Amino acid sequence: MRISKFLAVGLVVIAACSSSSTPTDIEDLPPTSPEHMQQLLGASDQPVVLNIWASWCVPCRSEAPLLNAAHDEFGEDVLFIGVDVGDTQGNAKEFLAEFGISFDNYFDPNASIRADLGGVGVPVTYFISAGGGSVNRHNGVIDERTLVLGISDLLAGE
Repeated sequence: MRISKFLAVGLVVIAACSSSSTPTDIEDLPPTSPEHMQQLLGASDQPVVLNIWASWCVPCRSEAPLLNAAHDEFGEDVLFIGVDVGDTQGNAKEFLAEFGISFDNYFDPNASIRADLGGVGVPVTYFISAGGGSVNRHNGVIDERTLVLGISDLLAGE
């Protein structure tokens, strides 16, 4: 009897946690390509922090709040862009809603932008000077110190 109650409670919790509903107030991420991203970066009069992520990526999930906080602090001086790779639109939208991501994100299911910029795996964060010039890359989860140093270098290079 005790096991049955535990099992029943567990099944209710699992059902609640595995909701497949997609947030309706978030539009599909616009698809992008290496050509489109190069145009976007080249046209930016601000330096850019470009983060490649996926909803299924555990390190991406741990760095999402940090990137959002950095955007809140530096977003007037630095353009933040996210690119979701190897994912679905539904999962991407759930990720953005879960973490309250407030900067622009694009959809690249084939990870062609990451390949074009020379990155490996996810997450990858690029620090790109205004106009799409010099690029520094950080492979793997980014910590606060590395992110702030990368942004500081971008702002010092203006």
